[in-house]
Amino acid sequence: MRAVLVVLDSVGIGEAPDAADYGDVGAATLPNIASAVGGLRLPCLESLGLGLIPGLLPNGLPLPGVAAVAEPLASYGAMQEVSEGKDTITGHWELAGVEMNPGFSVCPPGPPAFPPEILEPFTVQTGRGILGNKAASGTAIIDELGESHLQSGDWIVYTSADSVFQIAAHIDVVPLAELYRACETARALCDPFRIGRVIARPFKGKPGGFERTTDRRDFAFQPAEPLVLERVKDGGIPVYAVGKIEDIYAHRGITESDHTGNTTTSQEALVRFTRERDGGLIVANFIDFDMIYGHRRDPQGYAAALEQTDRFFADYLPLLGTEDVLIITADHGNDPTFKGTDHTREYVPVLCYRAGQPGRNLGVRHGYYDVAQTLVDFFGLDPMPKGRSMLD
Repeated sequence: MRAVLVVLDSVGIGEAPDAADYGDVGAATLPNIASAVGGLRLPCLESLGLGLIPGLLPNGLPLPGVAAVAEPLASYGAMQEVSEGKDTITGHWELAGVEMNPGFSVCPPGPPAFPPEILEPFTVQTGRGILGNKAASGTAIIDELGESHLQSGDWIVYTSADSVFQIAAHIDVVPLAELYRACETARALCDPFRIGRVIARPFKGKPGGFERTTDRRDFAFQPAEPLVLERVKDGGIPVYAVGKIEDIYAHRGITESDHTGNTTTSQEALVRFTRERDGGLIVANFIDFDMIYGHRRDPQGYAAALEQTDRFFADYLPLLGTEDVLIITADHGNDPTFKGTDHTREYVPVLCYRAGQPGRNLGVRHGYYDVAQTLVDFFGLDPMPKGRSMLD
């Protein structure tokens, strides 16, 4: 008996009712990508019912290339986030049953972005100075300040529209272990300010050719409430984490983790856990949609990644038995056709697949935490405080 939760990082499906509060009116990640590339080819997700979801939304846009099938193989719906914010931590935590209201603190674009109460002890405790201290694109700021960092050894520190304290350092200047220790230092200093994540951003290369490595690590604010992962693990059921899941959930409620750095290796780890572990809960994040294509505003690359993942699911579904459940969803949007380079406040799709069972209309769910309630229902555990199960 196995439950698999796959989070397609940033794969939103249309502007949320409160999108105006976030400056995101018109954002619709999947529909706008499909229009931009002349149609998506997602036969597996189409068969599960993906093309039926826009019709559930009040302002739903069509998905060119993805048909609304008459007999979907999975139950299908959309979910509206109720927590304040549109960042990774907020979305994933709500999926795990925790509502964040009020949300995390968002830093000003600056400079300065961060207050001296954080930066002054940070420089003293780490022994290095600061470059940046502003909101920036991660690739742009290493192009801008990478050479100065090579000369000075100072940290490149920056934020974004999310609640993040990001630290970039060249791997030839700062060993990974030192970068991770600096992130732990920053995590303690950021806690009183309710900053959601401290992120290690190692990079390599020479001026004019810098590139980030796959050794990113996220150091999350500790949730005040128990996560569904903890509920499942405490119930004697193993929990396997794939991708950045262990960091997002602050290493809580996890039996075993494979901390992969991209979608391809996450897919390989998901297959391995499915084949080699007997039952349990597997939670995986497919990061490339957001990290590589959404933030860099690349709809063609995003579309190609979606089509590769669709082929992956076609091969993966036969690994699941009739007692298993697969939930496919997302944590927020990141429309690569939209303005700026940040996440977008959107509905997210949800597909709930059980081999041999016909799909049904799940409607529009109020709160991502319906996923957490579904998981405890599936495993026969006590209910979570919030949410409605999506199982029959």
